[in-house]
Amino acid sequence: MNSAAKWLACKESLCRDKTMAENQSALDTQQALVTSEDGLDIILGQWQAQGVTEDLVPMAVLGRIARLTKYMENAIALCHGEFGLGQGEFDVLATLRRSGEPYMLSPSQLYQSMMLSSGAMTSRLDRLENKGLIAREHSKEDRRAVHVSLTAEGKALIDAALPKHIQCQSALLAGVPSAEREILQQILKTWLAHFER
Repeated sequence: MNSAAKWLACKESLCRDKTMAENQSALDTQQALVTSEDGLDIILGQWQAQGVTEDLVPMAVLGRIARLTKYMENAIALCHGEFGLGQGEFDVLATLRRSGEPYMLSPSQLYQSMMLSSGAMTSRLDRLENKGLIAREHSKEDRRAVHVSLTAEGKALIDAALPKHIQCQSALLAGVPSAEREILQQILKTWLAHFER
C-alpha cells in the first residue's frame, strides 16, 4: 500500500472513529436526560418514602404534562405578545383564518371549536373588536344571528403572527428527539380520542 493509500485509509478510519464517538456522545447525552431527576421524581420519591404503594405512573404522567403546560403557556404568551395579542386572542383569529374565505363564523362555532364557554368567548370578541381585528354583524336572513369575521387588519396580523407561532411551537419541542416526535404525536392522539370520541 503506497503512502497516499495509507493516508486515505487512516483518514477514513479517523472519520469513522469520530462519527462513532459523536453518535455515542449523543446517546450518552440522551440517556443522561432520561435518567436525570426532575421535579416529579422528587415528588414521587417523597410519596414512596411515606409508604404509598399505589401505581404512581398516572401521577408522574399527569404531573409532567401539567408542568410542561406551564412552560408552553408562558412561551406562547410571549410569542403572541410580540403582536399585541392577549391570551386566547390569537386562537380566535387563527380559527377564523383557517375557516377560509370569507373568514366568518358564528360565536357558537367559535367557542365550540375552541372549547370555551360563551361568556369567555364574548370577552375575547369584545377585546378583538375594540382593536379593530374582527367585526360582528347581524345576519341579513336572521337578525338574531350574529356573524364574526376578520377585518383586513385582523387578517394581516394573523398572517404575520402565524409563522412566529409555528417557530415557537417548534422551539418548545426541541427537547424531544426528532425520531420520537411522531411516536409522541400518536400517543397523544390516541389519548385525546378517548375523551373526544
